[in-house]
Amino acid sequence: MARKSTASRSPKIPGALRRTKAFLVVNLVLWGAIGGWFLFQPAARQQEVARLVGNAFDGRKQVTAFDVAWDLWQLYAGEDYVAAVAPGDKVHLYGGVPHLRPDLAPVRVLANLGYVAGYSDTLGNPLWAAYRLHDIEPSATPERPDEFSLDLRTSARIEPGDYARSGYDRGHLAPNFAIASRYGAAAQRETFLMSNIIPQKHALNAGLWKQLEQRIANSYPARFGEVWVIAGPVFGPKPEKLRRRVAVPESCFMIIVDESDGRVRATAYLFPQDTPEGGRLDDFLVSIDELEHRTGLDFLPELPDAAEDVLEARRAERAW
Repeated sequence: MARKSTASRSPKIPGALRRTKAFLVVNLVLWGAIGGWFLFQPAARQQEVARLVGNAFDGRKQVTAFDVAWDLWQLYAGEDYVAAVAPGDKVHLYGGVPHLRPDLAPVRVLANLGYVAGYSDTLGNPLWAAYRLHDIEPSATPERPDEFSLDLRTSARIEPGDYARSGYDRGHLAPNFAIASRYGAAAQRETFLMSNIIPQKHALNAGLWKQLEQRIANSYPARFGEVWVIAGPVFGPKPEKLRRRVAVPESCFMIIVDESDGRVRATAYLFPQDTPEGGRLDDFLVSIDELEHRTGLDFLPELPDAAEDVLEARRAERAW
């Protein structure tokens, strides 16, 4: 009886073992370097590092050894931070309410339990929504509401049905899960107000937009302690309208702000409606200056002018 040839079989198990070994070695080297550096730091810095490293060992918070190493470099050796701290109320907004260029449609500021929105009745859209997320111990969140609701505080009176069969999702600016996990069920229901909703193509809403929202909700607070977010639409000169009421944006933006030890940094994204679901976050990084040019909004207006100019001119090198 002829023996079956094994020459064509690929050594899958040894290859997998080599990759696993390489991964473990790299992680051991990283943790060893972090541990050696940690021993020579002052007590306040050791506490900050201990929190970050502790979160890295909680798989629910989505923090890797590479995140820890990168974040420590940025905190103590990187150049992303600007020496400034915004004054005033930071409950939901960092650096003050965004200012809109005087020649554009007025904005109605709507305060909610977990976020603040700047709403345009003329466009039937929020122009921005801002919220703050802090680090928490993961736990069960309230069930997602079944329905969206008209916001009686607006004069546009946009209804959920205005999006029906339009080809666009009802896209959240202040996200359901992040707000529910920090502020509870009542705050979660307010994220389903139509004053928090913009038209988004499904590939964007369920793709990179959702991916970034999840990273902001889970990983960023665990790594940075707390973050502030501003999200909104970008309209072209003559936007399409759903049922002649709801303007359709050509792109959507998100700005994330992180403050640490008397310093502040920010990163910004601009996602076209046709953003592919499998895209890379790094490919959509922009400066805040570019977003201000496209939206007519002035972000972080309460920061000192010199610090604001430097911060908003920078484009981050990579996604946090």
